[in-house]
Amino acid sequence: MEKFNSLMEALNGFVWGPPMMVLLLGVGFFLTVGLRFISLTKIGYGFRQLFKKRTGEAHEGDVSPFAALMTALSSTVGTGNIAGVAAAIAIGGPGAVFWMWITAIFGTATKFGEGVLAVRYREIDANGNRVGGPMYYIKNGLGPKWLWLAGAFALFGIIGSLSTGNAVQANSIADALKSEYNFDPRIVAVILSILVAGVIFGGIKRIGAVASKLVPFMAIIYISAALIVIAANITAVPAAFGLIFKGAFGLQGAGTGITIGLMMLAMQKGVARGLFSNEAGQGSAPIAHAAAQNNDPVNQGIIAMLGTIIDTLIICTITALVILTSGVVSSDCLASPGILSILESGTTPAGCETGVPLTAQAFDSVLVGFGADIVTICLCIFAFTTIIGWSYYGERCAAFLFKEKSIPVFRIFWILAVFASTFAMSFETGEDNLVVNTFWLIADSLTGLMAAPNLIALILLSPVVFKLAKEYFDKDKIASDGLVDQDDLK
Repeated sequence: MEKFNSLMEALNGFVWGPPMMVLLLGVGFFLTVGLRFISLTKIGYGFRQLFKKRTGEAHEGDVSPFAALMTALSSTVGTGNIAGVAAAIAIGGPGAVFWMWITAIFGTATKFGEGVLAVRYREIDANGNRVGGPMYYIKNGLGPKWLWLAGAFALFGIIGSLSTGNAVQANSIADALKSEYNFDPRIVAVILSILVAGVIFGGIKRIGAVASKLVPFMAIIYISAALIVIAANITAVPAAFGLIFKGAFGLQGAGTGITIGLMMLAMQKGVARGLFSNEAGQGSAPIAHAAAQNNDPVNQGIIAMLGTIIDTLIICTITALVILTSGVVSSDCLASPGILSILESGTTPAGCETGVPLTAQAFDSVLVGFGADIVTICLCIFAFTTIIGWSYYGERCAAFLFKEKSIPVFRIFWILAVFASTFAMSFETGEDNLVVNTFWLIADSLTGLMAAPNLIALILLSPVVFKLAKEYFDKDKIASDGLVDQDDLK
């Protein structure tokens, strides 16, 4: 088992190592330039389109564009925004936040391209639903000779959904409720399984409806509480930004010049955390956007890219400011010796907490007595929406490989996986359990492997994205000049 665990650690290091991060950022940069930076200049336009009413053919689809975005966000806004940011800061230093911003900036173009291709190459399945995603735009956009690549994405998608999108989230809910409120994981397993079943057996329409209510509601609560903490420590905000920008370029150690090792560490943790958080390039979000009631690929692409803005540039940034302004991270931990000690030892020194405990401490420093409760409740709700969002991704991958008849079977298996993963928290496994550690490594690796087929497709189909975007915004320019209404041009 130890040899297998070492093998999986090596695979995980490769999948989420520098080559993958360079590829993900490279594709984002390539699309950003090729799109002439419209993924940045059209953000306001995207928010206006999000709530636009569509009729006739433009209304064809299974969920509203807003519900499609909320479904996509339900799988990204979660533990990464709460625990992941704290871990990135604790291990990579405050500079990791800067590199999270960079991934988000380029990630908007990646999400735009995914949204465009999702609608452009979607199909109508045997049940009359509009379905799409990387496996469909690989199949329909690149042709039969690339069908193996579509199959690879679908296979990785099934396994990745059951691990990262299901087991990891269910286990996190049970762990949080057990640690904070001493809830029995066995009871949580039953309740959580019933709640998940009640949503996913209603298909994408019910998932979209639930996500449309829960995601904005919990995001507003979390952001509001975070802003209260930041406001209480407003004088520390300039210093927090100073730490972020200094740390991004290895300047934590005052008077020591640029520390290349610290800069690379901040870059690695920031990029990895940003990619885990917003999933730009992973290929999951376009599966949700393909179901949108929108027949215009570019219009849905504009809406799709908003997910990266909301998830990383807004929520992750707010979490980082809460942590850095609250004073819960000691100066020793933020200084280069503290960061390097974590890197070299692989353990967190006393007083240098990470993950959910660090974020909870930051909230509780101002919202005394209930700050940690807000973090715990938000974490559980976000993890629940991630479970229901990823269930749709997994079932669409299963349907691509095994047709629609496999969907009921997949949903039953999904519920059983939720129950088993939650129930497992009732057993004392210990921190050094190799089986548990190996499971997490496999989950991370397979989720990362989903990105490779998707990125290949994005590069090969980029001319289609560029052409459709140019045509769309040429129409937009004509409409803005008052010559004709844009809707009449579509």
